[in-house]
Amino acid sequence: MKYPFLLSSALGLALVCACHQEEHRSWLADAAGAEAPVSLPDPELEVPPPPFTEGAFPCSDCHDPSVPPNTRRREMKLAHTEIKLHHDEEHRWCLDCHSVEDRDKLHLANGTLVEFSESYKLCGQCHGDKYRDWKAGVHGRRSGNWDGHKKYLLCVHCHNSHAPKFQPLKPLPPPTRPAPRTSP
Repeated sequence: MKYPFLLSSALGLALVCACHQEEHRSWLADAAGAEAPVSLPDPELEVPPPPFTEGAFPCSDCHDPSVPPNTRRREMKLAHTEIKLHHDEEHRWCLDCHSVEDRDKLHLANGTLVEFSESYKLCGQCHGDKYRDWKAGVHGRRSGNWDGHKKYLLCVHCHNSHAPKFQPLKPLPPPTRPAPRTSP
């Protein structure tokens, strides 16, 4: 066979990864530990830094790691009062995404810490169809070559992570048609 790797990739990991089964099994578990569809981990994606509010990062500038955090779900009255959570707020709150152990990082459902520049991994846990489309360049914005280097924007470049639904826009009037041309 001239191209055996094509056959092995079509048949999945069973042929390719027999010598590293444990490592590859860990790739196949989703955030809750259940078997996920066969897929390899993403290569590192190039993304610009997240659009932080001025003075908001690094979080550890204000959140002293030597002070035990209050992990009780509550309304924020002393700090972060400008943040209004409208993102499944009946079931979620700050520490469902932000790490208690390392305030400068986010955490996935399985506890894995991720940088804010990898927040797409966190969003993708619940919004898998959007994550798939984003990686394919169908959802969100991506620049670069179709067959080479690409640069992606993070979800938070377009969506507010605390209230991601787009606000309704007032429609603009339709464009005016040009006047008909008359023949000379």
